[in-house]
Amino acid sequence: MRKFNIRKVLDGLTAVSSSASASSAAQQQQAGNRESEIQETLQSEHFQLCKTVRHGFPYQPSALAFDPVQKILAIGTQTGALRLFGRPGVECYCQHDSGAAVIQLQFLINEGALVSALADDTLHLWNLRQKRPAILHSLKFNRERITFCHLPFQSKWLYVGTERGNIHIVNVESFTLSGYVIMWNKAIELSSKSHPGPIVHISDNPMDEGKLLIGFESGTVVLWDLKSKKADYRYTHDEAIHSVAWHHEGKQFICSHSDGTLTIWNVKSPTKPFQTITPHGKQLKDGKKPEPCKPILKVEYKTTRAGEPFIILSGGLSYDTVGRRPCLTVMHGKSTAVLEMDYSIVDFLTLCETPYPNDFQEPYAVVVLLEKDLVLIDLAQNGYPIFENPYPLTIHESPVTCCEYFADCPVDLIPALYSVGARQKRQGYSKKEWPISGGNWGLVTQSYPEIIITGHADGSIKFWDASAITLQVLYKLKTAKVFEKSRNKDDRPNTDIVDEDPYAIQIISWCPESRMLCIAGVSAHVIIYRFSKQEVTTEVVPMLEVRLLYEINDVESPDGEQVPPLPTPGTGSNPQSIVPQSHPSTSSSSSDGLRDNVPCLKVKNSPLKQSPGYQIELVIQLVWVSGEPPQQITSLAVNSAYGLVVFGNCNGIAMVDYLQKTVLLNLGTIELYGSNDPYRREPRSPRKTRQPSGDVKDNSFSRSRSSSVTSIDKESREAISALHFCETFTRKADTSPSPCLWVGTTLGTVLVIVLNLPPGGEQRLLQPVIVSPSGTILRLKGAILRMAFLDTTGSLVPPAHEPWREHNVPEDKDEKDKLKKRRPVSVSPSSSQEISENQYAVICSEKQAKVISLPSQNCIYKQNITETSFVLRGDIVALSNSICLACFCANGHIMTFSLPSLRPLLDVYYLPLTNMRIARTFCFTNNGQALYLVSPTEIQRLTYSQETCENLQEMLGELFTPVETPEAPNRGFFKGLFGGGAQSLDREELFGESASGKASRSLAQHIPGPGGIEGVKGAASGVAGELARARLALDERGQKLGELEEKTAAMLYSADSFSKHAHEMMLKYKDKKWYQF
Repeated sequence: MRKFNIRKVLDGLTAVSSSASASSAAQQQQAGNRESEIQETLQSEHFQLCKTVRHGFPYQPSALAFDPVQKILAIGTQTGALRLFGRPGVECYCQHDSGAAVIQLQFLINEGALVSALADDTLHLWNLRQKRPAILHSLKFNRERITFCHLPFQSKWLYVGTERGNIHIVNVESFTLSGYVIMWNKAIELSSKSHPGPIVHISDNPMDEGKLLIGFESGTVVLWDLKSKKADYRYTHDEAIHSVAWHHEGKQFICSHSDGTLTIWNVKSPTKPFQTITPHGKQLKDGKKPEPCKPILKVEYKTTRAGEPFIILSGGLSYDTVGRRPCLTVMHGKSTAVLEMDYSIVDFLTLCETPYPNDFQEPYAVVVLLEKDLVLIDLAQNGYPIFENPYPLTIHESPVTCCEYFADCPVDLIPALYSVGARQKRQGYSKKEWPISGGNWGLVTQSYPEIIITGHADGSIKFWDASAITLQVLYKLKTAKVFEKSRNKDDRPNTDIVDEDPYAIQIISWCPESRMLCIAGVSAHVIIYRFSKQEVTTEVVPMLEVRLLYEINDVESPDGEQVPPLPTPGTGSNPQSIVPQSHPSTSSSSSDGLRDNVPCLKVKNSPLKQSPGYQIELVIQLVWVSGEPPQQITSLAVNSAYGLVVFGNCNGIAMVDYLQKTVLLNLGTIELYGSNDPYRREPRSPRKTRQPSGDVKDNSFSRSRSSSVTSIDKESREAISALHFCETFTRKADTSPSPCLWVGTTLGTVLVIVLNLPPGGEQRLLQPVIVSPSGTILRLKGAILRMAFLDTTGSLVPPAHEPWREHNVPEDKDEKDKLKKRRPVSVSPSSSQEISENQYAVICSEKQAKVISLPSQNCIYKQNITETSFVLRGDIVALSNSICLACFCANGHIMTFSLPSLRPLLDVYYLPLTNMRIARTFCFTNNGQALYLVSPTEIQRLTYSQETCENLQEMLGELFTPVETPEAPNRGFFKGLFGGGAQSLDREELFGESASGKASRSLAQHIPGPGGIEGVKGAASGVAGELARARLALDERGQKLGELEEKTAAMLYSADSFSKHAHEMMLKYKDKKWYQF
């Protein structure tokens, strides 16, 4: 097994970038002085790095809240993230600095503010009246742990329950504690001999704000009179309580318990429950109690004017339902609906027409937050259908294994993909509009189309419209459907080289102009797809099998560990190939019984119906050779103008003509060098008796990391790490450019292969393509990552491509004539340029970048990007009508360099490589855009363009919109006369400093938030306005009490949370594939 040198990785993470080191100052050589004529327009001021948006499902969600007036949903996570959702297209991501789990969220309804409670016993007040929400205040509890919070509608006093069973009261305007405290022993008095446990519920009676219902975990519930400071009633039950909910009239409440029961209590009858229900319990004869069930984790009790109330609960299934999926139960009158969920339920909320707790609730939907999904259920329609979710929350439907990002695509691409994807939509959704509809969209200042492609562990590929900082799925392609599926583990072919996910996508090569798509999968398979709007049935799937395994005597590694193997050119399916007699191409096992000439996956032999969209052109598989499994593919390129696909791994390179379905090239890496091998490696005969060693079968994705990460390992063979088709000068003596393939390896070598293409039209299908090594060899330090070509003006020369056309429609005569005349020519201006004109090759490796003048092959500019780390991703991208090289280093630096002179333009420490997922998914694209997978479920987009950073504020949506609060329910004449309506309470009189005194200073520390000033600007009316004005007045009067202490507390707190977070990060990633993190 190849050793993975972790020390080097860590060095790379911690090392400081040295991109602009003096030693690597760009050196210029004489090349006719033509290079100096290129005017470079990009300057440092064109660059700025900032995060733009985060898409996808919030990773590890832990809390949920909804503002019923603003219609905004908030989700908190176990890593301290906060995601806010409004109408489709209005989303926001914020982060608590400590990284502690969010345990509860509470909106200040219709005030544009939100309170978050964290597992580190802090409370934070977020101002949502600005496009990027910020914290106005924080409060850190020192002696008690927060377990439950409750903020009554239109109140500024937040009740905070703790693990010790006490309740503290926080003024949300000043974020200070009131002196009023409800102590646990006073609340329960002599009703229990032992401690009642943590607070699990707090709420005020909907009809009387002066009565507070307090639920203790052990089963005791207390109705507390806030004015008289004593308990009115105590309700005791012998089963632990998980949640409590009121009937809106305030005469009854319902509790959910750990034995799967619900108890309904009349407020004035504390001795025993009015009713006990076991929703999922089997009713036994003889009036015995039903068997206990699993705990009911949450219950909600919602009333309707016209009919029976709804009781909605999660959990409570009987213990004998083994393997049953998590359920939400909706009880309405006599009917009970059990709704199965795909993942376990984190929390749920019932959406109601009114924000007032003392009115008929009129529930219309339930939001269910699952571990990996968000589901909305329509309560008003029969059968409780779900709403179609408009947010892009399905990125992780199967784990993401790679992604690519294309900005400034052809304008007809998104409509084409959308039209084929629209047919894939599920049916049976609710007919109603999505109910989370708050906020407003930002202004669209970017007008170019952007597409993100994600490859997944199950072999699926998703195309996303990512234009103007939004994300919407366009089309999904299932690449696995061409292969035979094994029904169970015993049934699986013994040719598998991976234990799980044999169809996982590793590399995507896509030509947006011709719409040709090529993928490489983890089982050493390559599939080429064409785009078509017509449905077709393919009788026989075209396929090729390629032998690619080589052995050599390695002069440089005398210990011989993990020897790279040797050339046996030839393929089973290419008639011209030379197949050694010892391995006849027809056999599936060699003479000594070793697996031979068999691919890892079996292609279906039945006709394949292909829907409109991407359709298979050709399947290519690498085969086992003498008991050796094929090595995973490390590099891939497709070219629609030439009709060629090429791929390589640590054994060598293969090129296939996908129009003629033939293998053109099948060489070991050493054979590419010919007699010019700088490592003096000698080919040797195949070892026929070599047993398959466990070493080779390394299933981890780190093994298959294309390019850079493989080369961390010094013992690795020379793999193909970069491939680029182009039309350029192949040798020094060339007078005109010609089609060729540039090949980069992990040892820093660039080799050039000449392509001799037949004329277009019918001739292209009849005459062979001739490929031959040119003898040109260039050298860089570190594995080659990316290559590109510039013309004499310094503009990018894109690879040649064919325009897309529909292949499944019979062509008329005119079309055929056009085709005959058409020759797949590069779109570059170079082909029509004078002979004396030259080009520039830009080559980026893990360590350095070089610009080489062609055809002279002089290195005219060189930049050592990093000495102590290595580049993970390098892309040559367009920005502001110019081009640059963008690099992401393992030590966390993002850098850009001008072209062709490789002047450093940007160097920002952004994000160290903490796991394989970032390395695998980070990519740059045109117009200053970049992205990576920040968690298994979320994509983080960022920009390195100054212009985009400046426009970002306008592009972001607004969460808060001024909305009138609905009128309070009418109390009616008689209720007003006889006092039957809701009783209000002057909480200020009870909780204010004059009445309750000051709270203990050591109980909690106030920490001012960074969002203060912006918050003052943003808050205009209501509680938030008063909050801001009160704070300003305090500042003006110089009453910032204990400011120094607060600042110290903030510093200590952030230092403590940082060290804790760093320690957690270190412990987090062990024994996992990167995409399972």
